[in-house]
Order: sequence, then structure tokens, then C-alpha cells
Amino acid sequence: MAAHPPAHPRRLLPLSLGLFQGALLLFFALFITYDKPSAQAEDANLVANQLYGIFPLFQDIQVMLVVGLGLLLTFLPRYGLSVLTHNFLLLNFSTQWALLLQGLLHHIHHGQVHLDLHNLLIAEFAAVTVLISVGAVLGRTSLCQLLIVATCEVPVYLASEWVIVTHLGVLDVGGTITIHVFSCYFGLGVSKALFGAVQRPVHPKENPTPCSDLMSLVGTLILWVFWPSFVAVLCQPGDAQHRAILNTLLAMSASAMTTVVASSLLEKDGKLSPSHLQNGSLAGGVAIGAVADMTMPPVAALALGSLSAMACVLGLKFLTPLLARKLTLQDQCGIHNLHGLPGILGAAASAVAILVAPEDTSRSRLSQEA
Repeated sequence: MAAHPPAHPRRLLPLSLGLFQGALLLFFALFITYDKPSAQAEDANLVANQLYGIFPLFQDIQVMLVVGLGLLLTFLPRYGLSVLTHNFLLLNFSTQWALLLQGLLHHIHHGQVHLDLHNLLIAEFAAVTVLISVGAVLGRTSLCQLLIVATCEVPVYLASEWVIVTHLGVLDVGGTITIHVFSCYFGLGVSKALFGAVQRPVHPKENPTPCSDLMSLVGTLILWVFWPSFVAVLCQPGDAQHRAILNTLLAMSASAMTTVVASSLLEKDGKLSPSHLQNGSLAGGVAIGAVADMTMPPVAALALGSLSAMACVLGLKFLTPLLARKLTLQDQCGIHNLHGLPGILGAAASAVAILVAPEDTSRSRLSQEA
């Protein structure tokens, strides 16, 4: 009797995703439930207020990840449709994978798992690290490879976040350290592992066109508008959340202005570089996350936004070519300049802010109270 022919490679991906979705359905059917509705009016009002407080910010983050980040990555003209599809699939896959891992850990210790919007938000933050990391290898890897990266990265992120936030007690409401710095160097590690042995020249098809740069700039503007929601969503409602929004707006405004100045001075013809504007204008939002909810003068937020934008632009201009030449480190989207360098600046600013802050400075994170 003739042996069955092996499955076509193109069918392996949908079959694998189908099996994953089936396993998730089984796990949810056995272990996941919603909280029972409260019978008391006061408790019901409290739950409603919490929902109305977090859901608009959650929607803003959805727009950032699905639309803004997807469009930001379309600067490669021959990869625009693929990157939007891959970004959307990776977001959903990584979020469900994070929910599954969180549920397993919670089930082991507490039995039945109660799902709420806060759990989903934490899972999406795990997915954000994947979306950032794959920027280092954008356009040079298959979707199967990206899904393998996501499968490996999500549990590593959850473990590192537990160590940083729970074990070490680091307060990082905007994910400067736990999300941006982690995802940057994880992505660079993946790039080095896959392509570090050879220095590959830039392919002509990888050069951005005016149309692809325009689409990417639209993504930048969407991210710029909604970034305060990303930083403030995990802050304690009230003064801390108010400070986080104000500090983020100030930092991002300063980073946008500084990017224009620095790019014009560094370019020979005095024109703005699209890549500088697409990245540098967001650097302030990355850096401010670690200190956004702290009591500090407004000038500190402006200064941090300016410094992070300067670091990003200088990194794009000088550091990325140097790393590619000396270390054969390929960083397709410049994640080291947008997420790594501003993230390190934000971490340093957090250490300084804690040293000079008064003893009664109020900082809190919802995940620590959950």
C-alpha cells in the first residue's frame, strides 16, 4: 500500500494555527470563566466606573497596534500588504498565547480562571513586545518564522516582567523597561542569530518610496496621537493618570520638535529625513513611560522628550550603520534607535527621579493591586 504523501508546506501554517485555536478553545471551555455579576448596586456601579475608565484607553491601544503600528511598518514598498497582515495575525496569536500561559499559571495556583479586561490588556502588552521585536527582521523572514519567534518570546516576556515588576518592585507604568527595552534587545538577538554571520547589502526593493514613506508617516501620526493612552492605562485613576497623560504629551511634543531640528541639521540639503520623523517623534513616548506618573516639573518631561529624540536621530544616522559594519547586526526598522536608546534613557531618568523624589510621592500600578 502506497504511503500518504507529506502535507504541502503551504498547508502546515493553517493546520498549525487551527490546532492552536482548537487547543485554546478546549482550555477556555475547561478553565476560563467571567466574574459573576454583582448583586449590590454599589459594587455594580464601581465595576461600571472601572470599565468606563479603562475601555476608552483600551480602544486607543487597539487602534495603535492594529492601524498605527501596521502602517508604520509599511515603509518597505514591496512588503506593505504582507506586513499589515502579519502584524494583525501576530497581535491576535500572541495575545491568545499570553492569555493561555497566564491562565495555566493562575489555574495551577488558584483553580478557576476569571477573565476580565485587565487580563486581556496585560496579554496585549505581551503581544506588543512581539510586534516590536520582529521589526528587526522585517521583510527577511517568513510568517512561520515570525510565529516561532512569538511562541518563544511571550513566555520569556511574562517571566521577565514578573521578575522586574513583582520580584524587584520596579514601577514602570508605560512599559519603558519591561516592554520597549526588552523587545528591542530580544529582537536584535533574533536578528543576530538568523543573519549575524553575513553582512547583507540593502536590496533595491528595500528602498522606501514616497508612497511607502507617506503610509508609514500616517502610522506615526496615529501612534503619536494615541500614545498617552498606552502610557496611562495602567496608572491609578486620578492624579497619577492625569500626570501620566500630561507628561507623555509634553515629552512627545518635545521629541517631535527636536526631531525636526536635528534632522534638518544632519541632512546635507537641510530637508527632513522621513525615517527620522517616523521614529524620532515617537521616542519621547518610549522614554517617558518609566516616570510618567511621578510628580516632577513639566520641564523634566520636555527635557526627556528632547534627549530621547536626539538619541534616536543620532542612532539612525550614525549608530545603526556602525553596528551593521562592525557587528554585522541588521536592524531593519531601527528598533534600537526608537525603543532601545530611549528606553535606556527612560530607565536612567526613573532612577534619578526616585533619588530626588519626596518620600510621599504617590505611584501605583493597577497590576500590583489586582
